[in-house]
Amino acid sequence: MSKTKLELTWIGKDKRPKLEPRILLEDPELSYHASHKVSENDIFDNKLIFGDNLLALKALEQEYIGKVKCVFIDPPYNTGSAFEHYDDGIEHSLWLSLMRDRLEQFRNLLSEDGSLWITIDDNEAHYLKVLCDEVFGRSNFVANCLWQKVYSERMDARGFSNAHDHILVYQKSESFRVNQIAKEQNNKQFNFFDEDVGKYYRRRSLRKEGSESLRKDRPSMWYEIIAPDGSSIYPIKPDGTEGRWRWKKDNLESRKDELDIIEKDGKWEIYVKQYLEDSATRPPSTWFPNTEVGHNHEAKLEVKAFNPKDVFTTPKPERLLERILFLATKENDLVLDSFAGSGTTGAVAHKMGRRWIMVELGDHCHTHIIPRLQKVIDGKDQGGISKSVNWQGGGGFRYYKLAPSLIEYDRFGQPIINKAFNAEMLAEAVCKLEGFTYAPSDTVWWQHGGSTETDFIYVTTQNLSIEQLEQISEEVGSDKTLLVMCGAFRCKADNFANLTIKKLPKALLKHCEWAHDDYSLNVQNLPMTARDPAQDDLF
Repeated sequence: MSKTKLELTWIGKDKRPKLEPRILLEDPELSYHASHKVSENDIFDNKLIFGDNLLALKALEQEYIGKVKCVFIDPPYNTGSAFEHYDDGIEHSLWLSLMRDRLEQFRNLLSEDGSLWITIDDNEAHYLKVLCDEVFGRSNFVANCLWQKVYSERMDARGFSNAHDHILVYQKSESFRVNQIAKEQNNKQFNFFDEDVGKYYRRRSLRKEGSESLRKDRPSMWYEIIAPDGSSIYPIKPDGTEGRWRWKKDNLESRKDELDIIEKDGKWEIYVKQYLEDSATRPPSTWFPNTEVGHNHEAKLEVKAFNPKDVFTTPKPERLLERILFLATKENDLVLDSFAGSGTTGAVAHKMGRRWIMVELGDHCHTHIIPRLQKVIDGKDQGGISKSVNWQGGGGFRYYKLAPSLIEYDRFGQPIINKAFNAEMLAEAVCKLEGFTYAPSDTVWWQHGGSTETDFIYVTTQNLSIEQLEQISEEVGSDKTLLVMCGAFRCKADNFANLTIKKLPKALLKHCEWAHDDYSLNVQNLPMTARDPAQDDLF
């Protein structure tokens, strides 16, 4: 029993991809920036990444581990036709594997005070809750918010008319604090003035009202308070019933300045002063009504504005993302969305002064997201939340695609360095794989990157002779160390005290899976045991 634990199990859970940390290649033709600076707060270093989102998350890990304040994702709710030949158990298993692998990457990227927000419907919400408990820890569950996604019931619904989606919220650690939202105050109710503190206030009876307000409910809250004339005051209700006070007796002395004791119709009444707050806030509710955060139809109208011929099918309204980013972040915080869809997360984050990274593999990265962001940056998008935040444009983003796999296989099945890699790409990729920061020196030809101030890496496909290695060792000196990654070398690997010599590509082969470009929600791409087509009748 000591080895058992409560967990969700599924087919293929033990299969885990060994991801290659790819490098990102910028395409300046698709990057976009405002023609001029609009404000001092313009943000230009946002990232839009085109490629498989699991590989992209791995690619971001070295630079952004522990730096993302908020992850928002709107993953596929239903697995659809990809699983038409599989039973329900297989379908859910593949979906859970897809999500588990990505959740683990999110956890690595989140800052200690960061949070994860996932929109999901009833089909997978409860499986996903248990899975998130396993990855993040049950104690890091924050809330299950309900978003009212429609503005009217469906009269043609069979059974219930589905009116909501779930928003699961998890924190990286207890350092996370959800932001409070503004609380409306009716100033006319605050018609008393306290000269000692210089604030207006309203009165609320110290005697408890409503439920559990009787003496028998809390006997310790029935006690005597002395009036200014020396008489005794007890929490007697207007009908003569014995009630109770709101405060414990121990609190009276320390909070007596918050009380008004007045005589009214020959009886003494005790009131608590409730002051008018300068910036009143309240905790957010887990109910997100469409009147406050929008609905599906509103979202469709927003995306229709930038691509009316091909309207994205499942967008989220900008007001919903505004609420989430307001609760989870502050200005200049970093937001990540690896299921970018129509680009709502990036558009809203941009308008709210947050830095953002989005990942998308589908064609709508180019047909929907880029045109939308260009309008946002140019200030031409005045839909969504633009007017409420007074958006005038500005900033920009860099467009990246994932590099191909560093290692490919020749016609004999032997691993070789991918011919698409030039010297700079190779050096950057090997640095990433070996845990070095790619930072080629302008003056020292063998310094392609470093791990510390005295530990460096040199990458080349050359066959290095012992004379060349002796020269390198001499230049490195006794106060530094160098990892040499080369095509071949003609000496023993331990010949030089300050050099560690490894052969390419052999030294890299065990790092990860190579030439695997697609981890998307496709049966043939997921880490499952291949199935014999002859066994189809068993499913």
